[in-house]
Amino acid sequence: GCDGVIVSNHGGRQVDGAVAALDALVEVRDALPNAVVLMDGGIRSAADVMKAMALGADAVLLGRPYAYALAVGGQRGVEELIQNLMAEIDLNLALAGGTSVRELDRDWLTPASS
Repeated sequence: GCDGVIVSNHGGRQVDGAVAALDALVEVRDALPNAVVLMDGGIRSAADVMKAMALGADAVLLGRPYAYALAVGGQRGVEELIQNLMAEIDLNLALAGGTSVRELDRDWLTPASS
């Protein structure tokens, strides 16, 4: 009955044997196929964004990168972070033969059979 959920394990990464947020994302998406699912945790690069989207996230949240960019460069630092991340996503998509993160699914993470 929920409209959406944020998948995160803030602080859990220090607990030995804790479930990684990315692993939890798969189970959450399978359990809530019609809910909006946001991924928060471990998003540092375009590859992280693409993996999260391929595993079922509708969007990702930037925690630490956003905070670091704000601390170093203020508003302009955050703007540059987002611009750089978007450019990196575009490049990675092109290298993988894609055009949009919306088209990514779990098949993108499975190596092609030879």
